Amino acid sequence: MVEFAGWSMPVQYKESHIASHMHARQHCSLFDVSHMLQTKVHGKDRVKFIESLIVGDVAELKDNQGTLSLFTNEKGGIMDDLIVTKASQGYLYVVSNAGCADKDSAHMMAKVKELKATGYDVDLEFLDESLIALQGPSMVRVLQPGLSDDLRKLPFMTSTLTTVFGIQGCRVTRCGYTGEDGVEISVPCSGVVPLAERLLMDDEVRLAGLGARDSLRLEAGLCLYGNDIDENTTPVEASLVWTIGKRRRQTKDFPGADIIVPQIKAKPGRKRVGLVSTGPPVRQHTPILSPNGRVIGEVTSGCPSPCLKQNVAMGYVETGFSKVGTPVQVEVRKKMVDAVISKMPFVTTNYYSGQ
Repeated sequence: MVEFAGWSMPVQYKESHIASHMHARQHCSLFDVSHMLQTKVHGKDRVKFIESLIVGDVAELKDNQGTLSLFTNEKGGIMDDLIVTKASQGYLYVVSNAGCADKDSAHMMAKVKELKATGYDVDLEFLDESLIALQGPSMVRVLQPGLSDDLRKLPFMTSTLTTVFGIQGCRVTRCGYTGEDGVEISVPCSGVVPLAERLLMDDEVRLAGLGARDSLRLEAGLCLYGNDIDENTTPVEASLVWTIGKRRRQTKDFPGADIIVPQIKAKPGRKRVGLVSTGPPVRQHTPILSPNGRVIGEVTSGCPSPCLKQNVAMGYVETGFSKVGTPVQVEVRKKMVDAVISKMPFVTTNYYSGQ
């Protein structure tokens, strides 16, 4: 167990990190992610409110559809990443990072106060619910017997409010942080232990901790806030342009738009890339160098890939070195190691599109 953002979190259970990682890729793993901040946004101006803080197009979402988005600041930096779901019950359901919970809640409350003063109808409700993630190729076989809803009708980034194995008031969202097919289940705290115990009765399911969660998300090319993205990084530098709605690029009415939108065409000076190397593993803050030894960037996340049996990492390099296939070097323990710029995800993702 480790302390994280005021929570005590499991890094690893009985199994080794690698065994736990491979189980999620081949079967199904259960993660406790109750530390995440869950918020409901109420009121008829809820979409205007959230769009005043993020880069995404929430207005165009269908009922029970969600999107990954970014809180940005006036300098164009990323304050946090979050998932916003337009619930058919008439509110927005927002999940953001535990490490940014105090900052995010203060940021949202300040905006609510500002908008209410000008007559807007919007309110926040911070949820005291648990959140568990069931991730892996056998998720459907495990979860479907406990649902009246048909999981075939719940594609990636859609959500339903339902009963799960007899526990009422659960929100099941088809998403996750592993690159595998999976769901996150928001469940009343009184029901989370019975639900977890029920899921773990299935031989396919094992508990997984933060260690496996980190290596799984890195293989899937997914950012970790505070490592790979932060308030000094723009969405364009972070290769997250796809989170910026087309309409929002035209209206330029989100924080930092005057900096972010011109970058889309002009290209920024640096860019987030994937790296693959052999030899000693590459970690955060490892310098990235050009073939002739000039420092051109820095690693932000790295680990040995259990699936690929080589080292994977992501980091930022000068844009001129960002093309896939470009040879570079990384400095590990004062020794130069050959690496190559690689496309991400490193491991093919298996999100369910409804087909």
